[in-house]
Amino acid sequence: MKAAIYLTGRFLDTAAVVAPPLARRVAYTLFFRPTGRAPVHPREQDVHAAAVVGQVDLDGVPVTTYTWGDGDRPVLLVHGWSSRGSRFAGMVTDLLGRGFSPVAFDAPGHGDSGGSSTNLLQYERIMRLLQERHGDFAAIVAHSFGVPCAFHALRTGLRAGRLVAIGGPAEFEHLITEFTRQLRLRPALAEHLRERSVRDIGVADLWQRFSSTFQPEALTVPLLIVHDTEDDVVGVDHARRIHAAYPGSQLLITSGLGHRRVLGDPRIVGPVGTFLDAPAPASTR
Repeated sequence: MKAAIYLTGRFLDTAAVVAPPLARRVAYTLFFRPTGRAPVHPREQDVHAAAVVGQVDLDGVPVTTYTWGDGDRPVLLVHGWSSRGSRFAGMVTDLLGRGFSPVAFDAPGHGDSGGSSTNLLQYERIMRLLQERHGDFAAIVAHSFGVPCAFHALRTGLRAGRLVAIGGPAEFEHLITEFTRQLRLRPALAEHLRERSVRDIGVADLWQRFSSTFQPEALTVPLLIVHDTEDDVVGVDHARRIHAAYPGSQLLITSGLGHRRVLGDPRIVGPVGTFLDAPAPASTR
């Protein structure tokens, strides 16, 4: 994977000099396309196989959904970029033991869903379709790219009792920063990605509006922020900025788990379950 990223970056760097329109077109396509379809890990197989598999339609794109439990106290699990719903397997087992009914999905271009690319607004629409099917969520647990998607959905009307944000960026601009860093893109290409994203998605202030820290007063549910100090995709300072933006939020910092292993580690799974099980506060912000 690292070799492929390096070669792609070198291609774009050369193309930016000899064929700028081609470089811009390819970079933009790659920005919205996951880097391959993540397989189900062996340790996830049993939980994955136990799910009731369904589907929702997103403008003709079949989106694969997964549900466990009896439907009571549904908890929506929102995966990150180039990931899939099965990454929450360890959490699913714990949630079932606490009487929750986990609900997950593979975003377009991910896992077993159709399509080849996706964006935050598609995530939001899928979450709303699942709310129509399952009712209001007891909680949302989101990871990485799923975190700003969850914040945005809750700000714009999705109903859930709590939010757990794991390894997510504070600012949506981080997506451009990280993409540019991995591929070592020239600044002109990064600026093109910003401008064309605004034009195509049709949200003039999307880099602010889609940030996890945008309009914090709009979030009125208990919030737990989880991050690992060795996260090399989204630095732990993002968690601290989110925590600072939301007075009353809880912050759990771990070490040694990185960006991906944090999802299934007992040091995270247990505290997340305890947070979701806690009595509802007398009042919210």
